[in-house]
Amino acid sequence: MHEVLIAPSILSADFSGLGEEIRSVEAAGADWIHIDVMDGNFVPNITIGPVVVKSIRSASKLPFDVHLMISHPQSYIEPFAKAGSDIITFHIEAENDPVEVIRLIKYFKKKVGVSIRPKTGVKAIEKILPMVDMVLVMTVEPGFAGQGFIYDCLPKIEELRKIFKKDIQVDGGLNESTALEVITAGANVIVAGSSVFGTKDYAGAIKKLRGGA
Repeated sequence: MHEVLIAPSILSADFSGLGEEIRSVEAAGADWIHIDVMDGNFVPNITIGPVVVKSIRSASKLPFDVHLMISHPQSYIEPFAKAGSDIITFHIEAENDPVEVIRLIKYFKKKVGVSIRPKTGVKAIEKILPMVDMVLVMTVEPGFAGQGFIYDCLPKIEELRKIFKKDIQVDGGLNESTALEVITAGANVIVAGSSVFGTKDYAGAIKKLRGGA
């Protein structure tokens, strides 16, 4: 059994007080801070760049889990690594050579994650699984917070767990109920935005997502 980790997504935080929001979820029991990076090209939204990551780095000692939903991730590994990222996840559907992207992330001594969209199968990443530390299974189409969970992705998590023994992260539409379903399927890292930041009780929300009453 893998330890269940909770990674609140700051995409749903109050950006007028981002540092304080991050400190609050850390105090509430979060394990990682999830940072969604969107470029308006790979996904239809624009969010956070390396400057923001650098500016909030001092707000927490937790690992910064940076999810690159961008085209040409290879061009941005260095700035995000130097800004304070601890885990850098790229999409297998992006245009660059995945092996080269992995090599670059490892060069900067960061953990490597690879992500697959809801319609992408496990077969697309099988060859690189030995090279990565984590797989992120998207259970919504990446690009916007607050979408509904896609239940058809559950068998994919089960399939992946049979062949991958490291961290399996799930992002998209997760709440107390759906988090339990993905944990049962084999995931162990839960990304949650509005299910944490949309509540007044961060500690209670994190405990519920972890499977506690």
